[in-house]
Amino acid sequence: MISVTAKTPQLDLNLLNQELEPKNAIAIVEWSRGTFGDSLVMSTSFGIQAAVMLHLVTRVIPNIPVIWVDTGYLPAETYKFADELTQRLQLNLHVYQSPISPARMEALHGKLWEQNDVEALNQYDYIRKVEPMQRALQELQAGAWLAGLRSDQTQHRQTLKRVDRQGEIYKIHPILYWNAKDIYQYLTANDLPYHPYFDLGYVTVGDWHSSRPLTADDNHERDTRFQGLKQECGLHLPQTPEEEESLNSSSL
Repeated sequence: MISVTAKTPQLDLNLLNQELEPKNAIAIVEWSRGTFGDSLVMSTSFGIQAAVMLHLVTRVIPNIPVIWVDTGYLPAETYKFADELTQRLQLNLHVYQSPISPARMEALHGKLWEQNDVEALNQYDYIRKVEPMQRALQELQAGAWLAGLRSDQTQHRQTLKRVDRQGEIYKIHPILYWNAKDIYQYLTANDLPYHPYFDLGYVTVGDWHSSRPLTADDNHERDTRFQGLKQECGLHLPQTPEEEESLNSSSL
């Protein structure tokens, strides 16, 4: 279990979310800096629209620790995109990986993403994503975590507030209410790039084996991930058994 650090404040989330509800994204980041100081971190996947959060946050907090969980199965273009943004934005990047190599995992468990089974995908996500992220939060002594989740992405994310708790860590969502137009306008105004896969028809991208372009038959952008079996990768874990159940199918 990840615990709140000694310098992390105890917050009344109901009152706080009422106060923060009308604030814009920059104001949310500024509040986060003032409230959590050195215990504040952010995460990135270097996905399709990653430049938005990376630019928005680092213009306010240039040296914030940026956690990137590298699964070892990302497309070559993602690694190049990550290097480009790291250099351009001078990111204080912290890369975390599973202690189990891809080759070792496949030898012990097979290619979990090919088993067409939610439990196998959950096992994959825990090994390659969740455990490294939990370790990162512990080692960086994180009290609060800035994440670029948006309410229009999954059913679970529609339930989120500006500030939530994930375990004992505060989770802050500056662009929670942004839509695709907001993202496009921010990228354009700041001359920021999309991930190269955007031009190939991808609206979201993760591991090479579990991502594909959007098609006319898809009802939701997250149908293009995890063979459509689930919406969440596991990093943004639910807080109740009911929420956990809701993540197991993108048709809910």
